[in-house]
Amino acid sequence: MKAIVITNFGSPEVLAEQEVEKPTPNKNQVLVKVYATSVNPADCGVRQGFFGPRVKLPAILGYDVSGVVEAVGENVSSFQVGDEVYYAIELLQGDGANAEYHVADASIVAKKPANLTHIEAASVPIAGGTAYAALITRANIKIGETVLIHGGAGGVGTFAIQIAKAAGAYVYTTCGSYDAEFVKSIGADRVIDYRNQDFIDMIMEETGGAGVDVSFTTVGGDVFAKSLMVTKADGRAVTVAGVAGDLNVAMFKNITIHCVHLDRTRPKLDVLRSLIEWGEIKPVVGMIFPLNQVGEAHKRLESGGEGVRGKIVVEVVR
Repeated sequence: MKAIVITNFGSPEVLAEQEVEKPTPNKNQVLVKVYATSVNPADCGVRQGFFGPRVKLPAILGYDVSGVVEAVGENVSSFQVGDEVYYAIELLQGDGANAEYHVADASIVAKKPANLTHIEAASVPIAGGTAYAALITRANIKIGETVLIHGGAGGVGTFAIQIAKAAGAYVYTTCGSYDAEFVKSIGADRVIDYRNQDFIDMIMEETGGAGVDVSFTTVGGDVFAKSLMVTKADGRAVTVAGVAGDLNVAMFKNITIHCVHLDRTRPKLDVLRSLIEWGEIKPVVGMIFPLNQVGEAHKRLESGGEGVRGKIVVEVVR
Protein backbone atom coordinates (compact mmCIF):
# COMPACT_ATOMS: atom_id res chain seq x y z
CA MET A 1 0.00 0.00 0.00
CA LYS A 2 1.02 3.63 -0.38
CA ALA A 3 2.09 5.50 2.73
CA ILE A 4 3.87 8.70 3.65
CA VAL A 5 6.84 7.74 5.80
CA ILE A 6 9.60 9.48 7.74
CA THR A 7 12.95 7.72 7.99
CA ASN A 8 14.58 10.52 9.97
CA PHE A 9 13.50 13.64 11.83
CA GLY A 10 13.50 17.14 10.42
CA SER A 11 11.61 19.56 8.17
CA PRO A 12 8.49 18.62 6.18
CA GLU A 13 10.79 17.43 3.39
CA VAL A 14 11.50 14.24 5.38
CA LEU A 15 7.95 13.08 4.58
CA ALA A 16 8.21 10.76 1.57
CA GLU A 17 5.88 8.37 -0.24
CA GLN A 18 6.76 4.69 -0.01
CA GLU A 19 5.21 1.31 -0.74
CA VAL A 20 4.79 -0.55 2.55
CA GLU A 21 3.15 -3.80 3.57
CA LYS A 22 -0.60 -3.66 4.10
CA PRO A 23 -1.33 -4.33 7.80
CA THR A 24 -3.28 -7.35 9.01
CA PRO A 25 -5.64 -7.08 11.99
CA ASN A 26 -5.21 -9.31 15.02
CA LYS A 27 -8.18 -10.90 16.77
CA ASN A 28 -9.13 -7.66 18.60
CA GLN A 29 -8.54 -5.24 15.74
CA VAL A 30 -10.23 -3.86 12.65
CA LEU A 31 -8.58 -3.11 9.31
CA VAL A 32 -9.75 0.27 8.02
CA LYS A 33 -9.45 1.64 4.52
CA VAL A 34 -8.45 5.23 5.25
CA TYR A 35 -10.46 7.83 3.37
CA ALA A 36 -9.13 10.88 5.19
CA THR A 37 -6.88 11.95 8.03
CA SER A 38 -5.73 15.34 9.28
CA VAL A 39 -2.68 17.26 10.44
CA ASN A 40 -2.28 18.10 14.12
CA PRO A 41 0.50 19.83 16.06
CA ALA A 42 1.48 16.38 17.32
CA ASP A 43 2.33 15.32 13.76
CA CYS A 44 4.75 18.20 13.45
CA GLY A 45 6.25 17.50 16.86
CA VAL A 46 6.90 13.84 16.05
CA ARG A 47 8.36 14.77 12.65
CA GLN A 48 10.69 17.31 14.24
CA GLY A 49 11.99 14.76 16.75
CA PHE A 50 10.46 16.21 19.92
CA PHE A 51 9.62 12.71 21.18
CA GLY A 52 13.10 11.38 20.44
CA PRO A 53 13.81 7.65 20.69
CA ARG A 54 10.22 6.87 21.69
CA VAL A 55 9.41 7.12 17.98
CA LYS A 56 10.58 4.05 16.09
CA LEU A 57 11.77 4.86 12.58
CA PRO A 58 10.65 4.46 9.87
CA ALA A 59 7.31 5.86 11.03
CA ILE A 60 3.94 6.72 9.52
CA LEU A 61 2.31 9.81 11.04
CA GLY A 62 -1.34 10.93 11.05
CA TYR A 63 -3.49 10.49 14.16
CA ASP A 64 -7.05 11.13 12.97
CA VAL A 65 -8.92 8.55 10.88
CA SER A 66 -12.13 8.45 8.91
CA GLY A 67 -12.68 5.41 6.76
CA VAL A 68 -14.46 2.13 6.10
CA VAL A 69 -13.93 -1.21 7.86
CA GLU A 70 -12.42 -3.72 5.44
CA ALA A 71 -11.78 -6.65 7.80
CA VAL A 72 -12.42 -7.52 11.45
CA GLY A 73 -10.61 -9.76 13.93
CA GLU A 74 -12.29 -12.89 15.26
CA ASN A 75 -13.10 -11.30 18.66
CA VAL A 76 -14.63 -8.14 17.19
CA SER A 77 -18.42 -8.05 17.31
CA SER A 78 -19.14 -4.31 17.42
CA PHE A 79 -18.14 -3.66 13.81
CA GLN A 80 -18.56 -5.39 10.49
CA VAL A 81 -17.12 -5.00 7.03
CA GLY A 82 -18.50 -1.89 5.35
CA ASP A 83 -19.06 0.16 8.51
CA GLU A 84 -18.03 3.81 8.28
CA VAL A 85 -15.90 4.69 11.28
CA TYR A 86 -13.75 7.42 12.75
CA TYR A 87 -11.23 7.44 15.58
CA ALA A 88 -8.08 8.96 17.08
CA ILE A 89 -4.85 6.98 17.16
CA GLU A 90 -2.92 7.08 20.44
CA LEU A 91 0.27 9.08 19.98
CA LEU A 92 3.40 6.89 19.78
CA GLN A 93 1.33 3.70 19.63
CA GLY A 94 2.32 2.20 16.29
CA ASP A 95 1.88 3.60 12.81
CA GLY A 96 -0.50 6.40 11.92
CA ALA A 97 -2.99 7.02 9.15
CA ASN A 98 -0.96 8.74 6.43
CA ALA A 99 -1.53 5.57 4.44
CA GLU A 100 -4.16 3.70 2.46
CA TYR A 101 -4.93 1.32 5.35
CA HIS A 102 -4.66 1.31 9.12
CA VAL A 103 -5.30 -1.29 11.84
CA ALA A 104 -6.70 -0.29 15.21
CA ASP A 105 -7.99 -1.95 18.35
CA ALA A 106 -11.77 -2.04 18.07
CA SER A 107 -11.97 -0.45 21.53
CA ILE A 108 -10.89 2.97 20.21
CA VAL A 109 -13.04 2.95 17.06
CA ALA A 110 -16.43 4.69 16.83
CA LYS A 111 -19.17 4.84 14.22
CA LYS A 112 -18.78 7.90 11.97
CA PRO A 113 -21.48 10.59 12.17
CA ALA A 114 -23.92 9.72 9.41
CA ASN A 115 -24.30 13.32 8.24
CA LEU A 116 -20.58 13.95 7.70
CA THR A 117 -18.33 13.22 4.75
CA HIS A 118 -15.07 11.45 5.47
CA ILE A 119 -13.26 14.75 4.94
CA GLU A 120 -15.35 16.37 7.67
CA ALA A 121 -15.22 13.37 9.98
CA ALA A 122 -11.42 13.22 9.82
CA SER A 123 -11.28 16.68 11.37
CA VAL A 124 -13.15 15.64 14.51
CA PRO A 125 -11.44 12.97 16.66
CA ILE A 126 -8.40 14.73 18.13
CA ALA A 127 -9.53 18.36 18.00
CA GLY A 128 -13.15 17.66 18.92
CA GLY A 129 -12.22 15.09 21.53
CA THR A 130 -9.72 17.47 23.11
CA ALA A 131 -12.24 20.31 23.30
CA TYR A 132 -14.83 17.99 24.84
CA ALA A 133 -12.34 16.61 27.36
CA ALA A 134 -11.29 20.12 28.36
CA LEU A 135 -14.69 21.77 28.69
CA ILE A 136 -17.00 18.92 29.67
CA THR A 137 -14.90 16.18 31.28
CA ARG A 138 -12.54 18.49 33.18
CA ALA A 139 -14.10 21.96 33.47
CA ASN A 140 -17.66 20.56 33.72
CA ILE A 141 -19.19 23.75 32.35
CA LYS A 142 -22.80 24.43 33.25
CA ILE A 143 -25.74 26.31 31.77
CA GLY A 144 -25.35 30.05 32.23
CA GLU A 145 -21.63 30.04 32.96
CA THR A 146 -19.11 32.24 31.15
CA VAL A 147 -16.21 30.73 29.23
CA LEU A 148 -13.11 32.33 27.67
CA ILE A 149 -11.66 30.35 24.75
CA HIS A 150 -8.28 31.39 23.38
CA GLY A 151 -7.68 30.63 19.71
CA GLY A 152 -11.33 30.38 18.73
CA ALA A 153 -10.68 30.05 14.99
CA GLY A 154 -8.27 27.12 15.34
CA GLY A 155 -8.79 23.39 15.15
CA VAL A 156 -9.60 22.87 18.83
CA GLY A 157 -11.07 26.35 19.26
CA THR A 158 -13.80 25.94 16.66
CA PHE A 159 -15.04 22.80 18.40
CA ALA A 160 -14.68 24.42 21.84
CA ILE A 161 -16.92 27.36 20.91
CA GLN A 162 -19.65 25.05 19.64
CA ILE A 163 -19.41 22.63 22.58
CA ALA A 164 -19.56 25.50 25.07
CA LYS A 165 -22.64 26.94 23.36
CA ALA A 166 -24.31 23.52 23.25
CA ALA A 167 -23.70 23.30 27.01
CA GLY A 168 -25.46 26.64 27.54
CA ALA A 169 -22.46 28.89 28.23
CA TYR A 170 -21.77 32.51 27.26
CA VAL A 171 -18.61 32.45 25.14
CA TYR A 172 -15.79 34.96 24.93
CA THR A 173 -13.09 34.10 22.43
CA THR A 174 -9.83 35.56 21.17
CA CYS A 175 -8.78 35.53 17.52
CA GLY A 176 -7.46 37.82 14.79
CA SER A 177 -9.80 40.55 13.59
CA TYR A 178 -10.02 38.78 10.22
CA ASP A 179 -11.75 35.84 11.94
CA ALA A 180 -14.19 37.85 14.06
CA GLU A 181 -17.32 37.35 11.96
CA PHE A 182 -16.46 33.71 11.42
CA VAL A 183 -16.22 32.83 15.12
CA LYS A 184 -19.47 34.70 15.74
CA SER A 185 -21.10 32.54 13.07
CA ILE A 186 -20.23 29.36 14.99
CA GLY A 187 -21.46 30.66 18.34
CA ALA A 188 -19.05 33.12 19.96
CA ASP A 189 -20.94 35.81 21.89
CA ARG A 190 -18.04 38.23 22.38
CA VAL A 191 -14.92 38.40 20.21
CA ILE A 192 -11.60 39.88 21.34
CA ASP A 193 -8.93 40.82 18.78
CA TYR A 194 -5.82 39.39 20.43
CA ARG A 195 -3.51 41.64 18.40
CA ASN A 196 -5.13 44.95 19.21
CA GLN A 197 -7.18 44.43 22.37
CA ASP A 198 -6.23 43.42 25.91
CA PHE A 199 -8.44 40.49 26.90
CA ILE A 200 -7.78 41.06 30.59
CA ASP A 201 -9.02 44.66 30.52
CA MET A 202 -12.02 43.82 28.35
CA ILE A 203 -13.26 40.86 30.35
CA MET A 204 -12.75 42.47 33.74
CA GLU A 205 -14.62 45.55 32.57
CA GLU A 206 -17.50 43.60 31.02
CA THR A 207 -17.89 41.27 34.01
CA GLY A 208 -17.65 44.02 36.62
CA GLY A 209 -14.34 42.65 37.85
CA ALA A 210 -15.69 39.14 38.45
CA GLY A 211 -14.07 37.37 35.50
CA VAL A 212 -15.21 34.18 33.79
CA ASP A 213 -16.14 30.83 35.28
CA VAL A 214 -13.86 28.91 32.92
CA SER A 215 -10.83 29.86 30.85
CA PHE A 216 -9.60 27.51 28.13
CA THR A 217 -6.22 28.03 26.48
CA THR A 218 -5.32 26.37 23.17
CA VAL A 219 -2.21 28.49 22.47
CA GLY A 220 1.21 28.50 24.11
CA GLY A 221 3.34 31.10 25.83
CA ASP A 222 2.11 32.98 28.89
CA VAL A 223 -1.53 33.18 27.76
CA PHE A 224 -2.61 30.54 30.27
CA ALA A 225 -0.94 32.35 33.16
CA LYS A 226 -2.54 35.65 32.12
CA SER A 227 -5.93 33.94 31.84
CA LEU A 228 -5.82 33.18 35.57
CA MET A 229 -6.21 36.93 36.09
CA VAL A 230 -9.66 36.81 34.48
CA THR A 231 -10.78 33.48 35.93
CA LYS A 232 -13.19 33.82 38.84
CA ALA A 233 -12.31 32.81 42.36
CA ASP A 234 -13.15 29.09 42.66
CA GLY A 235 -13.23 28.92 38.86
CA ARG A 236 -11.56 26.47 36.50
CA ALA A 237 -8.66 27.05 34.09
CA VAL A 238 -7.83 24.50 31.39
CA THR A 239 -4.95 24.31 28.95
CA VAL A 240 -3.97 21.96 26.14
CA ALA A 241 -0.77 23.89 25.35
CA GLY A 242 2.55 24.58 27.03
CA VAL A 243 2.52 26.63 30.22
CA ALA A 244 4.80 29.59 31.00
CA GLY A 245 4.64 32.39 33.51
CA ASP A 246 3.57 32.79 37.13
CA LEU A 247 0.65 30.57 38.17
CA ASN A 248 0.56 31.62 41.83
CA VAL A 249 -2.60 33.67 41.34
CA ALA A 250 -4.46 30.35 41.01
CA MET A 251 -3.62 29.54 44.62
CA PHE A 252 -4.91 32.82 46.00
CA LYS A 253 -8.12 32.60 43.94
CA ASN A 254 -8.62 28.89 44.64
CA ILE A 255 -8.73 28.15 40.90
CA THR A 256 -8.67 24.53 39.78
CA ILE A 257 -6.11 24.00 37.01
CA HIS A 258 -6.49 21.23 34.43
CA CYS A 259 -3.75 20.29 31.94
CA VAL A 260 -5.43 18.12 29.31
CA HIS A 261 -3.99 15.42 27.07
CA LEU A 262 -6.61 13.51 25.13
CA ASP A 263 -7.19 9.92 26.23
CA ARG A 264 -10.01 7.36 26.15
CA THR A 265 -11.39 8.85 22.96
CA ARG A 266 -14.19 6.45 22.04
CA PRO A 267 -16.72 7.65 24.69
CA LYS A 268 -16.07 11.23 23.63
CA LEU A 269 -16.49 10.38 19.95
CA ASP A 270 -19.80 8.67 20.65
CA VAL A 271 -21.08 11.85 22.34
CA LEU A 272 -19.67 14.06 19.59
CA ARG A 273 -21.39 11.91 16.98
CA SER A 274 -24.73 12.61 18.66
CA LEU A 275 -24.06 16.35 18.88
CA ILE A 276 -23.03 16.43 15.23
CA GLU A 277 -26.04 14.43 14.04
CA TRP A 278 -28.34 16.71 16.09
CA GLY A 279 -26.82 19.74 14.37
CA GLU A 280 -25.24 21.22 17.52
CA ILE A 281 -21.70 20.97 16.11
CA LYS A 282 -20.40 21.39 12.58
CA PRO A 283 -16.74 20.60 11.84
CA VAL A 284 -14.76 23.38 10.21
CA VAL A 285 -12.36 22.24 7.48
CA GLY A 286 -10.05 25.05 6.45
CA MET A 287 -7.88 23.30 3.85
CA ILE A 288 -7.64 19.93 2.11
CA PHE A 289 -4.44 18.36 0.76
CA PRO A 290 -4.03 15.04 -1.08
CA LEU A 291 -1.99 12.32 0.61
CA ASN A 292 1.08 12.95 -1.54
CA GLN A 293 1.16 16.57 -0.29
CA VAL A 294 1.22 15.87 3.44
CA GLY A 295 4.46 17.84 3.65
CA GLU A 296 2.69 20.94 2.32
CA ALA A 297 -0.05 20.42 4.90
CA HIS A 298 2.60 20.38 7.64
CA LYS A 299 4.10 23.61 6.32
CA ARG A 300 0.72 25.32 6.28
CA LEU A 301 -0.09 24.26 9.84
CA GLU A 302 3.28 25.44 11.10
CA SER A 303 3.01 28.79 9.34
CA GLY A 304 -0.24 29.60 11.22
CA GLY A 305 -1.79 33.05 10.92
CA GLU A 306 -4.48 34.28 8.61
CA GLY A 307 -6.02 31.95 6.08
CA VAL A 308 -6.62 28.72 7.99
CA ARG A 309 -9.77 28.19 10.02
CA GLY A 310 -10.49 24.97 11.80
CA LYS A 311 -8.65 21.86 10.61
CA ILE A 312 -6.30 20.96 7.78
CA VAL A 313 -7.44 17.63 6.35
CA VAL A 314 -5.53 15.12 4.22
CA GLU A 315 -7.63 13.27 1.63
CA VAL A 316 -6.45 9.70 1.05
CA VAL A 317 -9.25 8.42 -1.22
CA ARG A 318 -10.25 11.00 -3.87
